[in-house]
Amino acid sequence: MTDHQPFDLTALQRPSGGYAMLAVDQREALRNMFAEHTDQPVTDRDLQDFKVAATRILTPHASAVLVDKQFAFDAVVEAGAVAEGCGLISSADHFEPAHGEVVGEVTIDATVDPATARNQGAVAMKLLVLWREDQPAAPRIEMVERFVDRARSAGLLSIVEPVARSRADGKPGDTEAGVLAAAKELGSLGADLYKAEVPLKGQGEDAEIRRRSAQLTEAITGPWVVLSSGVPQDRFPATVRLAMSEGADGFLAGRAVWSGCIGQPDVEQALRTDAATRLQSLAQLVDEQMAARA
Repeated sequence: MTDHQPFDLTALQRPSGGYAMLAVDQREALRNMFAEHTDQPVTDRDLQDFKVAATRILTPHASAVLVDKQFAFDAVVEAGAVAEGCGLISSADHFEPAHGEVVGEVTIDATVDPATARNQGAVAMKLLVLWREDQPAAPRIEMVERFVDRARSAGLLSIVEPVARSRADGKPGDTEAGVLAAAKELGSLGADLYKAEVPLKGQGEDAEIRRRSAQLTEAITGPWVVLSSGVPQDRFPATVRLAMSEGADGFLAGRAVWSGCIGQPDVEQALRTDAATRLQSLAQLVDEQMAARA
């Protein structure tokens, strides 16, 4: 277990102390989202252009933004697309298809150099970890500890994002139980911030979402936020509120903010209106929940 005191997290926070963070680090999953709306091939440049535009338009309303090295990190930095006061987070994960999934295996991306990312303006790094009940814990624990140490050695905050997936052997399993099991396994390994799935993908009873969120708070050492993948877009604000009422400190989300813009006739206009409005509303919700806690 990595033993250290958390870094100063204010670079990722709103003045309220809450987190209203934007994710634009989706990769092949984003390509697939675009492909649903066109008969033309979706190029790497299409993804890069969307990510740079979303970063430029939305980061004035975000406390931090997460960008991937594969398609957009360098382009976002070169374009000066991150608004002042918005913390820049570099993804540090390498995705491979496996088990019938677009992202089925994840490793630490050796091409992401922490010191270089810091020199480009990053204040944090993020690692996705896939949790499967039929795979051993030791490799996941080792990867998280190694990632935390890599970030810390460069003076960067570390964010871990465990996501519960179905069994690799194809047998029936319980991914919802895996959300809590992952938190118990990986939530006290020294990461500065933990990014968790919304219990029940936000589609259960409010009381049960709150109960499971309270369990996550108990399992995780330090602050945690929710992600939005799998949660219906219009349900996400309510789930942020429910999770925060039981100890979460905000969100790091992409799809809940901008997914409705994909396929629109004018994507940038949709980002400036629909997505910006959603993000501003979510940020206000975070501030209100933090104030209620004070």
